[in-house]
Amino acid sequence: MHTVIAFVPLSAVEGAAVEALLDRAFGTDRHLRTAYRVRGTGAPIAALSFAAVEDGVAIGTIQCWPVRVAADDGGTHDLVMVGPVAVEPGRQRDGIGRALMTRALDAAARTGADAALMLIGDPEYYGRFFGFDANRTAGWRLPGPVERHRLLARGDAVPMVAGLLGPAVPAIA
Repeated sequence: MHTVIAFVPLSAVEGAAVEALLDRAFGTDRHLRTAYRVRGTGAPIAALSFAAVEDGVAIGTIQCWPVRVAADDGGTHDLVMVGPVAVEPGRQRDGIGRALMTRALDAAARTGADAALMLIGDPEYYGRFFGFDANRTAGWRLPGPVERHRLLARGDAVPMVAGLLGPAVPAIA
């Protein structure tokens, strides 16, 4: 039987514990993924990034990142990249990931960041439970390979433009 899970700001968890969890959830080669190139080397948005902690141990995390579409017409469009959502492999069917997503999306709504959210993920899951789709992302280019149907977005300010998706300076503290 599991004890109560506490949801805390990601900053309350030791960085090494977060990295170790990400390695267990996604593999040690995860840094080669396109999503890492999109996010760049900046820091996640603290107000939108959380950990699930049980008995003092991080068993799940969600990070959100400032990203930007540099449109071919010269304009720029700031968005929040949601993810990764990492859950301890033995706990991945316990609803922890969904609870972390809900917490991050609620925080985004409180800050106004929910107007332009994007992620790379399973369209059936993120569409069904969280309203993400690929309707406005077809013109976006990424700094690496991506399965187009997995490039998802939600929010009234998501641009339907051609342009390069990459890191941005954080606008939300």
